[in-house]
Amino acid sequence: MILDKLANAHRYTCLHPLFEQAFQYLQETDLATEPNGVHEINGKQLFAIVSEGKGVSKQEAKLEVHRKYIDIQFVISGTDHMGWKDLAMCSVPNDPYTEERDAAFFPDKTDNWFNVPAGSFTIFYPDDAHAAMITEEVVRKVVLKIAVK
Repeated sequence: MILDKLANAHRYTCLHPLFEQAFQYLQETDLATEPNGVHEINGKQLFAIVSEGKGVSKQEAKLEVHRKYIDIQFVISGTDHMGWKDLAMCSVPNDPYTEERDAAFFPDKTDNWFNVPAGSFTIFYPDDAHAAMITEEVVRKVVLKIAVK
């Protein structure tokens, strides 16, 4: 799991062949006016999901993991409150993995909470169980999905 500001994105482009293109999208797109929804960047290998809305409470938070995609979650406006837990420390999923949604959900809770303000991003790998949008504030964000392989 990584948390940083978009100004430091150059530090991470070496971590995956598509990270440079992903960060270029974040830096060159007018994200304030980009319509909500899915935006293809490089086919199924790299795409963006833009959304805006309120989140849920910590009590309602669900830790999730993905197998096929790495998440880069960038906050456009507002502050997203997120949680993290090492997948190896999670119990059995109460909502098992399905390939069509590329997600499994866990009943576990975490003590690792942090704020992600506008202009910042997180990177969640497949072994990072994470919960996002744990806020009652309206948050505008984009989640970039980067194929692991």
